[in-house]
Amino acid sequence: MAYQGKKLINDPNDVVTEFIEGLVETYPGLQYLDGFPQIKVVLRADVLSAPYDKVAVISGGGSGHEPAHAGFVGPGMLTAAICGDVFTSPPVDSIIAGIRAVTGSMGCLLIVKNYTGDRLNFGLAAEQAKSEGYKVEMVVVGDDCALPPPRGIAGRRGLAGTILVHKVAGAAADAGLSLADVAAEAKHASEMVGTMGVALSVCTLPGQVTSDRLGPGLLELGLGIHGEPGAAVVDLQPVDVVVSHVLKQILSLETKYVPITRGSRVVLMINGLGATPMMELMIAARKAVPQLQVEHGLAVDRVYTGSFMTSLDMAGFSISIMKADPAILQRLDAPTSAPSWPVGVEGDHPPTKIPIPVPASCSRKTDEWTFNEPQELNEQGCMMEVAIEAAANEIINLREKLNEWDSKVGDGDCGSTMHRGATAVLEDMKRCYPLNDAAETVNEIGASLRRVMGGTSGILYDIFFKAAYASLKGNQVITPSQWATALEASVAAVSKYGGAVAGYRTMLDALIPASKILDTGDDALKAFLLSSEAALTGAESTKNMHAQAGRSTYIAADLLSSVPDPGAMGAAAWYRAAALAVENKLRPSETEQL
Repeated sequence: MAYQGKKLINDPNDVVTEFIEGLVETYPGLQYLDGFPQIKVVLRADVLSAPYDKVAVISGGGSGHEPAHAGFVGPGMLTAAICGDVFTSPPVDSIIAGIRAVTGSMGCLLIVKNYTGDRLNFGLAAEQAKSEGYKVEMVVVGDDCALPPPRGIAGRRGLAGTILVHKVAGAAADAGLSLADVAAEAKHASEMVGTMGVALSVCTLPGQVTSDRLGPGLLELGLGIHGEPGAAVVDLQPVDVVVSHVLKQILSLETKYVPITRGSRVVLMINGLGATPMMELMIAARKAVPQLQVEHGLAVDRVYTGSFMTSLDMAGFSISIMKADPAILQRLDAPTSAPSWPVGVEGDHPPTKIPIPVPASCSRKTDEWTFNEPQELNEQGCMMEVAIEAAANEIINLREKLNEWDSKVGDGDCGSTMHRGATAVLEDMKRCYPLNDAAETVNEIGASLRRVMGGTSGILYDIFFKAAYASLKGNQVITPSQWATALEASVAAVSKYGGAVAGYRTMLDALIPASKILDTGDDALKAFLLSSEAALTGAESTKNMHAQAGRSTYIAADLLSSVPDPGAMGAAAWYRAAALAVENKLRPSETEQL
C-alpha cells in the first residue's frame, strides 16, 4: 500500500534551490548563479574573478542524485554543475548560462549521462554556445551493465561511473591540456567503466507517495537511478551473493561491456544509492575486492566506497569497475578540493592486507591456562564450576525475556549481549579456567566477557570481575569474608567508573543489596542465599525508579514503571543461580554429616 513519503523539506518545489543555497553556505569555494528558479547552476567561486584560462569541465542533470553533480565542483574536477529539477534534465537556458559563466578561451567539455533528455538539452546548449563563438565538446557516458544489448537508440544508461569520468577529465583540464585532449581522455575513461546497481527499495520524490512496487524480502537488480525498473526482481540474498552476481554481470565476456580481462588492472567504486549505511557499503567492498582479485584475476589499484551518485532515499548500492592504466590512475590521484570526492584513497592498493597482530598483553595470558585434559578439581574448584555453569545457563535461558524488557526501555539487545558473554564463559571454562584458583578464574571470566560482550555492559562486567580479582589474588583458599569483600570492591569499582549509585536503575540496584547481606552471620551459605534474594528484590524494585544512567534515561517515566531494568534483572538472575547451585552442591555433604 502506497503512503505519503516523509521528507525534511519545505515546499517540494523549492528543494533544489534550497539545496544549492545550503551547499554554497557550507563550502566557501562554491557559488551559484543568481537565476533561481529557472537557472540553477553551481560553479567554482574562483573562476569568476578573471577569465578562466583552462578547459572548463561542466556536467549536470536532474537533481536527486546528490552529491552528484554539484558536490564534485572544485579545482581538479568540475568547473560547474547544471542542476535540473528532481529527476528532470536541466533546461537549455540553464546549461547555456553555465557555459557562459565559466568558459574561457580554452573552451569547455560537457560530460553528460546517457539519458535522452540530458543528451538533447546539453546537445542543443552546446550547439547554441558554438554559435556564440565558444569551443565546446561533449562526451556522453553510458556505463550501465544491467540490461543486455542491444538497447536501440537509447543505449546504456549513465550511472555512477560518470563520477570517475568527471575526475579524469577535471584532472586533465587542471593540468592545462587542450580541449581536444581533455575530451579524448574523458571519452577513453567512459569506455573503460561499467556499472550495475542493486536496490532494496524504490525512492520517494519530494511531495509524492512512497511506492510499494518493491515489496518486503525482494531486491531489484539493475534498478535505474530514477527508480525505473531493472533487469529482474529476486528474493533478498546475502550481500556476498549479490556482489558476486553484480561483478560477474559487469565483467561478462558475452556482453563485453568493458574491455577487462584476466590480468587487467582496475579501479573499484562501491556507491550508495541514498539510504544505505556506510557499514553495508563497506561490507560489500570487503567482498568485492578479494573476489575481483581471486575469482576474476584482476589487480585492484584503487577502491572508492561511499555515496557518490544517489537516488534520493533509495536503499541499495551500485558497483563500478574501471579498467586502469597509468594515465587514468594519475588523473584519479591528482589533487582536488571538490567537497564530495573521497580523500585518503590515493596511492597503490596492496594486493592483500594482512591484519596486524594484536599486541601481547602484559598480564598473564589465557593460553597459560589451556588444559588438554580435564582438571582434577578440589572442593573449591568444584564449587566454582557448578556456580559458574549455573549462572551462565540461567542467563542463556533468560535471553529472550531480557531482550523483551530491553526493547521497552533500551535498545533491545541486553539479553543477546549477556547471552554472548554467558556462552563464552561456558566455552572458556572447559578450556582454560584454572578453577582450583578462584582469583585467577574470576580474572578469566572478566577477560571472556570483555572479548565478546562489547558495549557498556561488557566493560562494566569486566571492571566488576577485575576489581574482584584484585581483592582476591594471592589467596589460594577464599573465605566467605573474602568473597564478601571482593563483591564490595566490585560494586565500588562499577559505581566509580560507571557513575551509577543505588537508585539509578542499573545492575547496581541488584548488586548493592546483595553485597550488604553477604558478610552477615556465621552461616555463609545462608548469607549467600539471603544475599541472592536481596539481589532479586533490588532488581524488581527498579520498576519504581526513575532512570539516571544508560539508555533508559531517554524513556518516559510512565513507560518504565511496568518494566524492571534488564541489566539489574540479569545480574540478579546469575547471582541467584550461582547461590542455588552452591546450595545444591553442599546439601548432600551436609546430609551425610547428620
